[in-house]
Amino acid sequence: ARMIMMTLHFTGKKPFETVYVHGLVKAADGNKMSKTKGNGLDPLDFIDGISLEELVEKRTSNLTQPKMAPRIEKATRKDFPDGIPSYGTDALRFTFCALASTGRDIKFDLNRIDGYRNFCNKLWNASKFVLMNTEDFDPSHDVELTVIDKWMLSKTHQLVKDCQFALDTYRFDIFASTIYDFAWHEYCDWYLELTKPLLWDDSVSAEQKQGTRQTLLTVLEALLRIAHPVMPFITETIWHEVAPRLGVNHDTIMLQQYPQAPDFAEDAEAQAQVEWLKQVISAIRNIRGEANIKPNREVPVLLQGGDSTDQVRAEATAVMLKKLANVADLSWVENGTEPPPHALGLVGNLKILIPLAGLIDVTEETARIDKEIEKVQQEITRIEKKLGNENFVAKAPAEVVDKERAKADALQVKVDTLASQRTKLKSLTDG
Repeated sequence: ARMIMMTLHFTGKKPFETVYVHGLVKAADGNKMSKTKGNGLDPLDFIDGISLEELVEKRTSNLTQPKMAPRIEKATRKDFPDGIPSYGTDALRFTFCALASTGRDIKFDLNRIDGYRNFCNKLWNASKFVLMNTEDFDPSHDVELTVIDKWMLSKTHQLVKDCQFALDTYRFDIFASTIYDFAWHEYCDWYLELTKPLLWDDSVSAEQKQGTRQTLLTVLEALLRIAHPVMPFITETIWHEVAPRLGVNHDTIMLQQYPQAPDFAEDAEAQAQVEWLKQVISAIRNIRGEANIKPNREVPVLLQGGDSTDQVRAEATAVMLKKLANVADLSWVENGTEPPPHALGLVGNLKILIPLAGLIDVTEETARIDKEIEKVQQEITRIEKKLGNENFVAKAPAEVVDKERAKADALQVKVDTLASQRTKLKSLTDG
């Protein structure tokens, strides 16, 4: 209010158009920070770090009530036994951005900022991988984009749209979480892993390798520009290494245009195909984990059911599937043919089968299936209870009711499939 009145008085102009009111940052226990309570936190201490003794001195000096000093010292030594480590500016900024949900105060503790420091490290390590694998990249050479690259560019298209919407609506928490989810899960966890067979396999053409390297750099460079407002230092540093490889030579990332969605091609088919691949890989990995099959042990995989789209996608991604899921052999079982006793994963109507003879403990796998059946049965019971409620059926839109019924039917099919699988497992011990 003082800023507005003073500016109007001396200049006749409004000092600003928009005011963003964020929640109150409180101590971890929910109390308001105050000098009297000695529970305040200096942002600079999170950026640079501070030892326990220095923190105690800082919190107990110049108190309005000196008699509170012993209590404040005791609380400080309990809450920060090792002082506060150095988290850096970017981790702190990103933390506050991620916590800026509308209409709520923030209980601040070290676990929050520690998680986002790990995110900064993740981005740094991903950048090292990209730079290591693009040392000989020449932007003038011909490129051929694989479906993996098209998927990544399409996901980047959506990232830019989502981030722009979050900024336009002042949802800085959504802005931060969107960047986090894309960078950590889509780019680092999946795309970087999916590129390894493309970069390191001799059967992949030079144009395809070039396309993958270009996509690695293009998406990373765009991600750095997107994240720069809340992570200015790490993004500036990495950008000066990445941008020149794309032929971009400027003094600073600060003066670069913010990414625009049309800069990245949207490709629904590529997204569908790669999402299918991710689900199949995850299904195989889940079976390994639940059946205690070591990740480094090659396993045969059988596919059954599904439709023509599943067959096309399996053929197109077979090489990548074998490398990333450590699959020795990938083959189809005709519908109606009885497969050998196996562990089962489902991707839609497609069955992912791993023959279990010599691979697993049948008792443990049977217990896992029983647990899964119980879980699905509970969900069916919940839906049936909802559908049995006359008020729900009468008042809910018809499409909502139909959707719940279809969901219950699909879950029942899953239960039947799992029960059949359990019966087949029994043959391993009976044999």
